[in-house]
Amino acid sequence: QVQLVESGGGLVQAGGSLRLSCTASARTFSTYAMGWFRQAPGKERDFVAGISWSGGITYYADSVKGRFTISRDNAKNTGYLQMNSLKLEDTAVYYCAVKPGYLSRRPDYDYWGQGTQVTVSS
Repeated sequence: QVQLVESGGGLVQAGGSLRLSCTASARTFSTYAMGWFRQAPGKERDFVAGISWSGGITYYADSVKGRFTISRDNAKNTGYLQMNSLKLEDTAVYYCAVKPGYLSRRPDYDYWGQGTQVTVSS
């Protein structure tokens, strides 16, 4: 069992930046692929970014490519999502998730955090 705790969400003006963190309770985090997803009110949960266990492979949704950066520090059991040039449409609850095996853009992850709210204002 892996517990994930996200932090770093909040209210930011359009064009601003936030960095989300996702800290895992287990050292097995270093062997898991990690993804970030987001869900806006009334919408499905969408893939945002993903990173392989080693950090060597990253995926991004087209809507965030060039603005968001995913990274991880396995020594700290923590993953990050650096979000720059935030837009109104980035407003959502952001979730981190991990799974053994290959990185995936689908929400087929085994463990999920509770989510952290990101609100971008004009």
